[in-house]
Amino acid sequence: MMRALQRTDALAAVVLVGTAAALGVEFLTPSSAVLQIGNTSTTTQLPGQYFLLRDVVVITIAAVAFGGSLTYLLVGAAPRAEPAGEPTAPEPATDADDDPAPTDDLLEARRQEWQEKADRLADSEQTVYKTILDADGVLSQSDIVERTPLSKATVSRSLDGLEAKNLVERKRRGVGNVVLLR
Repeated sequence: MMRALQRTDALAAVVLVGTAAALGVEFLTPSSAVLQIGNTSTTTQLPGQYFLLRDVVVITIAAVAFGGSLTYLLVGAAPRAEPAGEPTAPEPATDADDDPAPTDDLLEARRQEWQEKADRLADSEQTVYKTILDADGVLSQSDIVERTPLSKATVSRSLDGLEAKNLVERKRRGVGNVVLLR
């Protein structure tokens, strides 16, 4: 199911790009000009119609395909609601309190490993990791920004590095993230 959905998304994206290119070519290349060379004078004139019937047909088909593929990508690929006849179990509400708090043993082990890990971390990563460690291993990303002299962007990049080193994990909570020690 997921593979088919990805293929349809890819096909819709290809159609979108192709029709955008076709529309661009049609609008940017005018119809041919008529050039008359007489015995003593030369005149140039555009035909009475700027777009020929062929141009109008190509533009119409490309516009419909462009609109259809764009609509599919923006709206059609959204998850469908379950049919009314099949009951679904409600998803449990996610809250920062649902995550298991790190145990005292885990926190103590993290504190003992701190010096070893600190040597292989950048300065901003050390600051962020130490701030989370001091908060008993769980802290929102916005609180990290407030508790450190680092900017939002620096905190985000530092968390990216810490996640890559498998030291922390970010979980989405509402409009923000909760950061947990691993």
